[in-house]
Amino acid sequence: MDRESSLLKEHLYQLEEKLLKSEVRTSPEELSALLKDDFFEFGSSGNIWSKSDFMGQEGAGAVNMTLSQFEMHPLSDDTVLTTYRIFDEDKLEHTLRSSIWKCTNGRWQMFFHQGTKTKGPLQAFYL
Repeated sequence: MDRESSLLKEHLYQLEEKLLKSEVRTSPEELSALLKDDFFEFGSSGNIWSKSDFMGQEGAGAVNMTLSQFEMHPLSDDTVLTTYRIFDEDKLEHTLRSSIWKCTNGRWQMFFHQGTKTKGPLQAFYL
């Protein structure tokens, strides 16, 4: 992986981590900056969410989650797929996660996200 790709992977990892922080998830202003206006999510709960669903006082709600096995898969010059695992410390559940990030005017924002429950911890996965 070249230096530019490594820097982008680290930046997107930090953005994904930021979206797990309670102070960000409960701030409509912070979420608005990280999510594209046409953002949508297929949640591990089976619900479908849009950006407007998170713009109330509680935002996306606080969570206690650990991110691991983060990978980046470029789709084009300005679009990247990220994949990773999440362990929900409160629910004691594992999920596979994927996000599509788009860069507009030099700023990366999440366009799509999906969470899929797993039966438990798995070894590293590769796409």
